[in-house]
Amino acid sequence: MAFGMKAVNPLLKLKIEGGNLPVYDGNPANLLTATEFAYMPGINMNFLQQVAGGAVTLVQPIYAGNRIKTGNQLADINLDVKKKQQELSDKEILYKTEKEFLQIISLSEKEKTLTGYEEFLDKLSKEVQTAVKSGVVIKNDLLKVTVKRSELKLKRTQLENGIALSKKQLCQTTGIPYNDNLVLEDQLAVINPPESYYISEDEAVKNRLEYQMLEKSVEASKLQTELKKGEARPSVNVGLSGFYLDPITRNIDRAFNGMAFAAVTVPISNWWEDKHKVNQLKTKEKMAENDLKENTELLKIQIDKAWRDLQEAYKSIHLNEETLVQASENSRVNQQSYKNGLSQMSDLLEAQAQVNDTQEKLIDSKINYQLAISYYLLVSGR
Repeated sequence: MAFGMKAVNPLLKLKIEGGNLPVYDGNPANLLTATEFAYMPGINMNFLQQVAGGAVTLVQPIYAGNRIKTGNQLADINLDVKKKQQELSDKEILYKTEKEFLQIISLSEKEKTLTGYEEFLDKLSKEVQTAVKSGVVIKNDLLKVTVKRSELKLKRTQLENGIALSKKQLCQTTGIPYNDNLVLEDQLAVINPPESYYISEDEAVKNRLEYQMLEKSVEASKLQTELKKGEARPSVNVGLSGFYLDPITRNIDRAFNGMAFAAVTVPISNWWEDKHKVNQLKTKEKMAENDLKENTELLKIQIDKAWRDLQEAYKSIHLNEETLVQASENSRVNQQSYKNGLSQMSDLLEAQAQVNDTQEKLIDSKINYQLAISYYLLVSGR
């Protein structure tokens, strides 16, 4: 701290009245009664009309009821929780991105399936046209094939629009500039059994960032209580202090001095209030512990459900694969029967439509399994 001032009038005034002062003439007989006198004029002195100075004080806490250490621990916890919150947000964005990516894969795979269906109808249309010209089948069969081909053209348009919109959404999520020539690796991943991803619920819970943040909440509540207890404990400080004073006056020296000190502070006035607040904070500790216990069970339920959904999605793939084999065989039999005149065109078209529907369901089941894997990894903290 530094300061300077100039007063209108001096802060300190000193006046000595003048007068006759006795003078000793050397005769011991005249000690009590002076025979000679000397005149001394009066003196007026003014001090501290303008002053400059400065002071420096350094204080180092030695003990503050453990509050310094506790405060640092709380700051570390807050920083750690913020990092975990950001990490959790990043994981959720990654999961959302994967969902959008798998949506594009699903539509692209269905587009490939549709191409195979169109090729089947194109071939069938040529065969029926030849048969109609030969008078083997009626023209109505050709019209049925034509109608089905028109339906597939509409479906292709819907798929193409869906792919374009899904790509735009993915670009928006990832921050990648969109262009019409954007190409994605659209192959379905190799399917591994659910057991290759399994971990126990207890291990999965401890991996969860939410669980770790709940643990930090319990730890922070205990530190808050400890911090409040520290306010009721004595504190010890040591320090150094120095000051400089310049009267800015002739014939008066500048002054500098310093000191070292130690201080002990013992709070006594708020003892009852502090005790009440400590009890309140202990209640909050119990609440935080109960939240941890309750939410741990909820997290375990979420993990268990994700595991069961993963197993169900895996079984769905095998069921649809079996159904596709049966539907393909049914279509083959109907094609042969139609060529032999034993079945109608509507039966053949329906059989092939079932093949296409089953292929799409198989694609959906594979995509759902990939999503189930991603979600299970997410809820198990990986």
